Amino acid sequence: MPTIDKHPRSTGRAGQTEGTERTGRTERAGSRVRAVAARDRVDGAPAARTATPWSRLRAPRATRTNALHPGAWWIWALGLGTAASRTTNPLLLALLVGVAGYVVAARRTEAPWARSYGAFVKLALAVLGIRLAFAVLLGSPIPGTHTLVTLPELPLPDWAQGIRVGGRVTAEGLVFALYDGLKLAALLICVGAANALANPARLLKSLPGALYEAGVAVVVALTFAPNLIADVQRLRAARRLRGRPDRGLRGLLQVGLPVLEGALERSVALAAAMDARGYGRAAEVPPGVRRTTAALTLGGLVVVCAGTYGLLTAEGGSYGLPVLLAGLAAALGGLWLGGRRSLRTRYRPDTWGVRAWLVATSGAAVAALLALYASSGAYAYAALHPGVVPLTAPTLPLWPAAAILLGLLPAFVAPSPAPPLSPAPALQDPGKEPS
Repeated sequence: MPTIDKHPRSTGRAGQTEGTERTGRTERAGSRVRAVAARDRVDGAPAARTATPWSRLRAPRATRTNALHPGAWWIWALGLGTAASRTTNPLLLALLVGVAGYVVAARRTEAPWARSYGAFVKLALAVLGIRLAFAVLLGSPIPGTHTLVTLPELPLPDWAQGIRVGGRVTAEGLVFALYDGLKLAALLICVGAANALANPARLLKSLPGALYEAGVAVVVALTFAPNLIADVQRLRAARRLRGRPDRGLRGLLQVGLPVLEGALERSVALAAAMDARGYGRAAEVPPGVRRTTAALTLGGLVVVCAGTYGLLTAEGGSYGLPVLLAGLAAALGGLWLGGRRSLRTRYRPDTWGVRAWLVATSGAAVAALLALYASSGAYAYAALHPGVVPLTAPTLPLWPAAAILLGLLPAFVAPSPAPPLSPAPALQDPGKEPS
């Protein structure tokens, strides 16, 4: 009896086509498996098999569970900004800007708010240019002997004495304006670094309940600039794709109206979302608790101001710190009592881990070490504030420079952002003939 093949093989051209399609599907499946394995190697999935001492110390990939607390980024940035306010040395200011830029480049994500760093850098350059222009047009209070150019001076009435427009432009005045503008530019860049690294929505979740309403207003104000920049970039890209001009006065006018329209729509959507979530509702609190909360909060803030004034004056050095600590304790107690009026809860609150402590401590250490160095003597003050009369080349003090380099610690301990997934290349079906 002849044997019947239950799974006959296709013969001829149909069999070749089926085999080719099966081979193509196998190759595509293999490429997907290799892509997933490569991504797992990047994300550190097989770390248990190839673990080394260095891989254990290396910062992990940022996820929802191990993302750095946004408050740590703000403390780090404010520490760098405080250090920038303590010096006018252009070398130290450039080092601060470089530290902030390196950390942003190493730990910035692809979120919309992370794109605002470039706008803050441009704003800092604009502020520096405006400061130099004012020094040229309105003069400088610094006397100088090296005249660069003499502009026509505009005569002013007697009631405007002390103000001049035009006149001599000296090298000493320009250098003084350059140092002053660099300090303000460094402050703006530090604030831009905090905006680019900290998630504003997660920062709002971390505020105490008593400051929730004020925190919403602050977060909306902080996200205005990043959202505005994202809208402008999106509209300019759309105009370029349509072959329309996106630069100059005409392009600015045609982009400005859609940007304002988008801001209005976003405000209406935000108001509707806040109303749907019951924003503004408060729990019933006894009148005595309300009065105690107000007294502790306002009284604590007044005592904090008095303690700060005592620390800044020579006569209040003995009582300034105890008064400041007492005011902080009273204000924190008032905030804790005020949080009882809030009905909101936190879903998956952010934790303040070891890496957050390291990031925040690095920024605070930079500010503390520069303040300590500035109060160590006349030589330290001269190193942090180089003179312009007579003109001298600024020097780089080693101890402040080493203290500023501590601000690089977040680039190595903070969780690194996940790399953007690139689309897999399309594989040509072997069964199809090339056209």
